[in-house]
Amino acid sequence: MKAQLIILGCGNSVGVPRIDGYWGKCKKNNKKNIRSRCSALISKGSNFVLIDTSPDIKNQFNNNNIKKLSSIIFTHEHADQTNGLFEIRPFFWKNNKKINIYGNLKTINHLKKRFDYCFKSASGYPAIIQSNIIKKKFSLGKNTEKISFRTFQAKHGYTKTTIYVFEKLAYISDCNDLSIVNIKLLKNLRYLVLDCLRIIRNPVHFNLDDALYIHRHLKPKKTILTNLHSTLDYNLLLKLLPKNVIPAYDGLKVNL
Repeated sequence: MKAQLIILGCGNSVGVPRIDGYWGKCKKNNKKNIRSRCSALISKGSNFVLIDTSPDIKNQFNNNNIKKLSSIIFTHEHADQTNGLFEIRPFFWKNNKKINIYGNLKTINHLKKRFDYCFKSASGYPAIIQSNIIKKKFSLGKNTEKISFRTFQAKHGYTKTTIYVFEKLAYISDCNDLSIVNIKLLKNLRYLVLDCLRIIRNPVHFNLDDALYIHRHLKPKKTILTNLHSTLDYNLLLKLLPKNVIPAYDGLKVNL
C-alpha cells in the first residue's frame, strides 16, 4: 500500500505573514508564500500519523480535509512544534481512546509539564494522551498500513531534534547539525524534507548554503526545503535552487 506525506505547514516559528501582518520579502499575491508553522501528516490507508502539533494544526487539518488521526510523533519540544497538542482533543472524543504520542525523553517530559491536564484525568476531564519514548526502530499501524521508522538524534541549538526516516523519506524540520551527512541511512533516499530557515547564517538552523551542502552529500532524488522564513520568497527560491531541490508550501503532497 502506498503512503503519502502532506506538508501541513512549512513556515518558521512565527509563520508568514506574521501576526502583525508582516510579509517580509514574500510576495502577498503568491499563495505559496502563506506559511503556517511546521507540521506534516503521513497517511497509509487508514493510518494517519501526524508529525508535530503546530499552533496552526486545527486550520491545517481543516484546510486539507483531514478527518482521521492515529498517532503523533514529535521532532522536539519547542512551542512551534507542540503548542497545538490541545487541539487534537476531538480525536479522543471521536475514537474514545487515548492518542499515542511519541518523542524523545526531553520532549515527552516537557509536554507532560506544559499539558499536564492531557496526561492526567482530573475533575471530570479524562486524560486524552498516552506518552511513549521513541526507539531507534519502531512501527505504527498494522499489516499493509504499517509505517516503519528509523530515528536519529541531532543538534538543534541547545536541544536535540529527532530525525525520522520512513518510506524512503527523511524528515528534518529543525536542525543545525552538519554531521548528519555521515549517517548512512540518510543517503540516497527518495525524498529529504530539510530545514532551511533563511539565506544568512543562524545559530540553531540550517541556512540555504547548509541545506545545499547536505543535499549534495546525502544525494536524495529530491530535497524539499521547509521551516522557511519571511525573507525567502517562494519564486526567488525557485530561481536559486537546483532542479531537484524545491521550496515546500502548505498543502504540498508527496507520494511515497
